Amino acid sequence: MSDENNRSDKSLKSLVAALAGVAGTEAFRGFNKTFIKQLGLINLLRILGRTTTRVGFRKTFADLAGFHMSDVAANFFLSMWEVLGEREAIVDGDRRLTFADLRDRVLRLANAFQSFGVEPGDRVGCMLYNCAEFFECFYAACLIGTPFPPVNWHLEGEELCQTIRLRAPRVFIFDAAFSDRIMAIKGELTSVERFIMVGDQAPPPGVERYEAVIRGGKAEMPAETSFIVAINPYTGGTTGTPKSSNLYDSLSYLLNDRVAPPRSSLADYLKYMIMQYSYFYYYGCAAIRDPRYGNIRSLIVTPLYHAGTAAGYAPCLLLGATAVIMKKFDPENYLRLIEKERISWAFSVPTILQRILALPEEIKSRYDLSSMHALISAAAPCPPDVKTAINTLFRKQGAPRPVFHEYYGSSESAVITLLIPWDYQDRPHRINSVGKARCGDILIYDDINDTVCAPGEEGLVLGRTVSTMSLRYPGTEEKLKDNRKIVNGLEWYDDKLIGYLDNDGFLFLTGRVKEMIISGGVNIFPLEIENVLVNFPGIADVAVIRAPDPDLGEIPLACVQLREGETATADEILDFCRERGLKGFKIPRRVVFYDELPRHIDGKLIKRKLEEPFWADVRQRG
Repeated sequence: MSDENNRSDKSLKSLVAALAGVAGTEAFRGFNKTFIKQLGLINLLRILGRTTTRVGFRKTFADLAGFHMSDVAANFFLSMWEVLGEREAIVDGDRRLTFADLRDRVLRLANAFQSFGVEPGDRVGCMLYNCAEFFECFYAACLIGTPFPPVNWHLEGEELCQTIRLRAPRVFIFDAAFSDRIMAIKGELTSVERFIMVGDQAPPPGVERYEAVIRGGKAEMPAETSFIVAINPYTGGTTGTPKSSNLYDSLSYLLNDRVAPPRSSLADYLKYMIMQYSYFYYYGCAAIRDPRYGNIRSLIVTPLYHAGTAAGYAPCLLLGATAVIMKKFDPENYLRLIEKERISWAFSVPTILQRILALPEEIKSRYDLSSMHALISAAAPCPPDVKTAINTLFRKQGAPRPVFHEYYGSSESAVITLLIPWDYQDRPHRINSVGKARCGDILIYDDINDTVCAPGEEGLVLGRTVSTMSLRYPGTEEKLKDNRKIVNGLEWYDDKLIGYLDNDGFLFLTGRVKEMIISGGVNIFPLEIENVLVNFPGIADVAVIRAPDPDLGEIPLACVQLREGETATADEILDFCRERGLKGFKIPRRVVFYDELPRHIDGKLIKRKLEEPFWADVRQRG
């Protein structure tokens, strides 16, 4: 479908028809129920009343035809922050910002950006630790229509320079801790017109102080709003130079005519948009009520630059939840904050859960964890035993129900499947899955025979969501070609994963194409071996990689990190593999011990760093 046809689809008639098509779905009813329950009916009516007053009653209905929805959205969020007023919006260490505080600071920042000449479609980039300033910059970017690419703060040198230049921001905000790194490449960042530093230290020459910028802006609605959901994450950083995905397009199409249209009909777009945010409903948001504020309180510990963390802060943006920020993960402090701040919602990664479980029993039993409702894991495969153990810990410490929730998705696709407690309570084997397609669609595809796989048959895991319909990699468009597949006339996103669906539609992931080991012509998926090895009593972390072999071409090699104070031999580990049912080629041919395995902060193993030394001689000879 052409761009022109998509844009004409945003007529009032088409929008009403599209809404009618989804109004009876569980996802639509569930999202509306959650929205009303979290904001409160009285608050919601007050918010809508203020929004209507600001934009004008007749104009509001004209906006439904898609002409000025940006103005409506901007005023809706401004009204929400005013109505929520003294409710806590952000807890950042000793700082506690109310929604009234947030409104004031976001408006000042948005006006300051516009005074710098920033226009809709320009970019405001950042390199910030988890902090309140991140949210302020993000919300300000949303109001004025500027995509907001946050940079991985582990980067430095040429890789950092290339990553920033890829999105060519006009304004760049960074933490004082990164001053040396930014100053070293400042001259090469030719798109950046204003550098702004967060922190108490005096900024370097040519850099402005963040608080001075805030003070210089006006606490009023900007002269021109162009609302978008400004999230603009990078992806692919564990396997090479990051790409930048345009997630803001898929989330903002109905709100803003400057946004590129999806490659779909309006009806499909709206259906998948509602499905995307239905995870609030399926994860039980409607039932979460903080005893003081009546809302969700979300603990943010994974980096805010990572797309997966959006599952943690999305309730803060849309449902008036409180964001409790951790700058640096510490397992005991994580449990302490759950008790102290009455945390009910948290996005996590398996590594975090494993480090919590590794704490001594006397520490784990010290904290009241009864407030937790949804502990969400994603971004990397979570071993089934970890899922079970985290439920056991939280139930023991007061949680009234199982807390482990999971989803499968990616930076490009956003959320696709959901695993929720009632999936696995009656059918425990489902905890081995990553859930059912509730926020999009899943197809298992046999790429060799060009057929759709039957239940139980392994194949490529293809996803279709509101995000994949609009997916582009600005500046690196050619990188999308390998990930797009057309099956039966529909476009699907290929994340290069292998898996299968059971008869009930639950997705079981078995491997990743780029990690597949071909040993003597036999395909071996490391995940299957890793899920066995992680249960060895002395192992803290493990990765199975490919290593060269003159006879078989490739062999599986186990990279093992033992727990502190534990000992084990390679033979003991290999015997354990045999006892747990691994046979033949699936048993690692070698075991190598490491003090610590390289993991990205989102939990993904950086396997290329482990493989490079083993393949260096082969590549040199080749």
